[in-house]
Amino acid sequence: MQPTVIIPTFWTRRRSRGLNRSPIRFDHPTPLGEEGTLPACLRSLETVEGLGRVVLLVAVTDESIAHSAEDQVVDIANDFTGIDTMVCGPAEMGSLHRRMEQLEFADVISGVTLGGYGGVRNAGLMIASVLGSETVVFLDDDQVVSDPTFLARGLDGIGMKDEQGRVVLAKSGYYSDEAAAYASPGRAPFSDTFWRQKELYNRTMASAMKPPRIKSTTIAFGGCLALHRDMYCNVSFDPWAVRGEDIDYVINARMHGGDVFLDSEWSVLHRPPEVSSQAALFNDNVFRFVYTHRKLEFSKSQVDLRQVTAESLMPYPGHLVDSSINWRAPLTAVLRSLSGKERRAYLTIARKVLPEARHYARENCDRYFAFQRRWPMLMDRIWNDIALKSLFTGERRVDRGALTGRFPVIQAD
Repeated sequence: MQPTVIIPTFWTRRRSRGLNRSPIRFDHPTPLGEEGTLPACLRSLETVEGLGRVVLLVAVTDESIAHSAEDQVVDIANDFTGIDTMVCGPAEMGSLHRRMEQLEFADVISGVTLGGYGGVRNAGLMIASVLGSETVVFLDDDQVVSDPTFLARGLDGIGMKDEQGRVVLAKSGYYSDEAAAYASPGRAPFSDTFWRQKELYNRTMASAMKPPRIKSTTIAFGGCLALHRDMYCNVSFDPWAVRGEDIDYVINARMHGGDVFLDSEWSVLHRPPEVSSQAALFNDNVFRFVYTHRKLEFSKSQVDLRQVTAESLMPYPGHLVDSSINWRAPLTAVLRSLSGKERRAYLTIARKVLPEARHYARENCDRYFAFQRRWPMLMDRIWNDIALKSLFTGERRVDRGALTGRFPVIQAD
């Protein structure tokens, strides 16, 4: 099984001193005009054995820069002539959306976009389905592969049964740093007494690294994730999960009768840039955990789903997605506002984040379940789709300039 490798790459406006008013926020997108981390990621793939098609999904913080970001990614991809790359930008997404409309799936287009973590990954899965891929492997653009057998190791066990007789259809590796460490270093400060996200993560990883090598997990890593067709064609990512869509996928898989497994011998080197604002990251995490808590509660009313509880997700993310999130979040924001950096931002978060996060969860939680019920039918219709496949494999060429309105300047005589 030669997998399709899918790499979401995230881009934002050029650096400026003004306030960033981008409608979509990613953790650390690359500013236009800068090289970013994608070249190093692609360079590391040049020595990987069994590498086939690599799909680059160009996600942006603002649609107005989508074409410029796509141009830059195309230029980067062209430097790696030994890699069979496909760049997915506005033109390809337009074709995909039009085909969805023709197949009478216009109602779920909002869940397949290049403007959010879950939507981007769903776009990648749809492209893989069009290409007829039995397996996909996700990487992120800020990661480096150091093992030539990375893909073979990632597919090891996929489609087979574990010791308890469960079929492994989704498997995650883990992120390590330059020293091959997987734990998040440092002790939690006093202000995180009731949060302790790093500590909970480290405890979960310590358990995951114990034998057996491949075991069911409560966490996953979207930049080191292998999915079999029987999983990704039946379970989608949640387009309305603010962040942490990889761990959210574990919950989605469980709700629909499956499991995600973690392989303690499969990893990738993670080199993320610094996050510009820890307060903004905390704010997004509160939205994420409040949303997940409501999702777990809402699912109890859905008779066609397997019940997933916060207790079954302990220690991480379980401790942060039970009802205690309603007091942990504002209290932690208050404690962080008393010392350290971004004190005013944390004070604002303490006042506003919980009602805003609850409102977001109420507005969007049920949208995922409606989207997910349509997903298997959509993937079945789109599998090996002749019209799209000829476009995505290059049999039919697209004049990007004509589609996007970028025309060459005509010089007057």
